[in-house]
Amino acid sequence: MDTSNSDGAALISLEAAAASARGGFACMFSTSDEYETALISERRAHGRYHRRRNRWPIVMFAGCALMIAGAALLLN
Repeated sequence: MDTSNSDGAALISLEAAAASARGGFACMFSTSDEYETALISERRAHGRYHRRRNRWPIVMFAGCALMIAGAALLLN
């Protein structure tokens, strides 16, 4: 029985498995800047950074303007 042939096959199989395992940990981005750019563009595509319109400043301005106008009419 020839064990050297089966040992060689086992060694080749082990090397192939190790290369495959190393390939699973590979990152598709070469720098963190590429990762952050891709992350931000993906989040923008999902609408995460879409600015919502806040109407409170307009409402507060109108309320203050009405109070000032009412005070001016009362004090005249």
